[in-house]
Amino acid sequence: MESSVGQQKRKPAEFTLASVSQLPLPSSTSSQSGSPSLARFHVDSGVAELRIQHVSEPNESKSLDLLKAQLFKLSEVQSICVTEASESNKEDLFSKGIIIQFRNEEESKAFHCAFEQWKKEADFQASQLPNGTVSASKSKFDAKIEASSAKMYFHYYGQLLHQQNMLQDYVRTGTYYAAVMENRADFSGQVVVDVGAGSGILSLFAAQAGAKHVYAVEASEMADYARKLIVGNPFLAERITVIKGKVEEVELPEKADILISEPMGTLLVNERMLESYVIARDRFLVPNGKMFPGVGRIHMAPFSDEYLFVEIANKALFWQQQNYFGVDLTPLYGAAFQGYFTQPVVDAFDPRLLVAPAICHVIDFGSVKEEQLYEIDIPLKFTAAVGTRVHGLACWFDVLFNGSSVQRWLTTAPGSPTTHWYQLRCVLSQPIYVMAGQEITGRLHMVAHNAQSYTLYLTLSAKMWGPGAEQGGVLQTSTGKMELKEPYYRMSQPQVQTQAFAATQDQQSQQLMQPQDMNLQSLDVEAAEILRQELENADVQIQ
Repeated sequence: MESSVGQQKRKPAEFTLASVSQLPLPSSTSSQSGSPSLARFHVDSGVAELRIQHVSEPNESKSLDLLKAQLFKLSEVQSICVTEASESNKEDLFSKGIIIQFRNEEESKAFHCAFEQWKKEADFQASQLPNGTVSASKSKFDAKIEASSAKMYFHYYGQLLHQQNMLQDYVRTGTYYAAVMENRADFSGQVVVDVGAGSGILSLFAAQAGAKHVYAVEASEMADYARKLIVGNPFLAERITVIKGKVEEVELPEKADILISEPMGTLLVNERMLESYVIARDRFLVPNGKMFPGVGRIHMAPFSDEYLFVEIANKALFWQQQNYFGVDLTPLYGAAFQGYFTQPVVDAFDPRLLVAPAICHVIDFGSVKEEQLYEIDIPLKFTAAVGTRVHGLACWFDVLFNGSSVQRWLTTAPGSPTTHWYQLRCVLSQPIYVMAGQEITGRLHMVAHNAQSYTLYLTLSAKMWGPGAEQGGVLQTSTGKMELKEPYYRMSQPQVQTQAFAATQDQQSQQLMQPQDMNLQSLDVEAAEILRQELENADVQIQ
């Protein structure tokens, strides 16, 4: 529907051109009309077009989509109009082009003004699109996310094997199913938007719970598989519409009463889909509408894990070779050692490795602003329960489905049934020593970047024990910088390690570590030798 403002400002819609020449296409010849032609701007089936018709051949015409067309001046009375190639023809940037000769400079200027006006109105109409189509203008997502990262991200989630991995996480999928079915009263007769629908499983759950209609928004190629899955469930399919596109770009015909999504990544925020979830809330959700999930919590606690520390440190031993094919590699040892500690560790660990009770940082998805997720600053304060070496910060998350009937948490905590998220640990290259009852302070600073992840800056500090510490309040501090996008996936360790962890932790809980000066490098080498011997013994037992 045309706006009254557009009707008032619109330039003349029809022009007489002196001549029109068609640019040659691959494997084709050029054609030219020396006789006058008529150029007319109009809308056909909702698409704004420039149609050119030769006066001498009224039955032949050429149409150019204004959304894809560009107009450039070659001279005062000559211009070139080109249109982008279709999605199926990307060999050439432009697939159509014409050279326009005007009768005089005034008519050239009038044509250019009309072209720009019609093109602006076409862009405006594209932003007010019906259900299932996408705006041509650059979205908020594209403005803040690197194109190569987005391409890999959507390629990953467009594959069935990765969707299967998530579906087979029965803690995840089962918790979502229970949260929806136990709260049928929230879904019955309501409009639901599934943000980042993936395979469409959550949309099907919502339809099972009695939703009036579900809009499944998915930007990757998985949207096509979701359609097939939904069509294969005909009793639910008539109430589900799959829309291929980003939530930042698509338009829906109605507001949603409920948003449902699985926007969580490692450490809750990795992949930055939480921001899309919040944008969907602002664009689609009615006031006081429900979000499933509605709250997320990041839990953190210091941990002690000598074996993990030695394992990471030993990766850099390669660079201690002084005669590697006649080359001394040691100048790079320090950089390599620090480099391995920039990788957060993703695995499932024994909760008895925790040195202090956990604290949490709460994110309310219903009220948080998108910009608040760009940078997250969390102050840390713990009281050590045992005396030990603290090797870093352990993290996990949970989310709340705050239904009217039942409240249900989905947790990734250590000791709970393992999910595909596991847990995450930030390991410091320099551990700190603590005594039972000692206060540990610090900060976890998380900064988002355009590769759809975060850079983590961790600081942990503890007051020194011993002579002079009380007067000076001297702190021992360790800092680290980690890239959340590049973790070390450590999914399986020999059973002997787990047994050793448990035994060591139980002993530590019974007695305090006495403060003493140690040579950390020699201690680590000795520990590494012990670890190697135990691993060799474990291999012998397994074989």
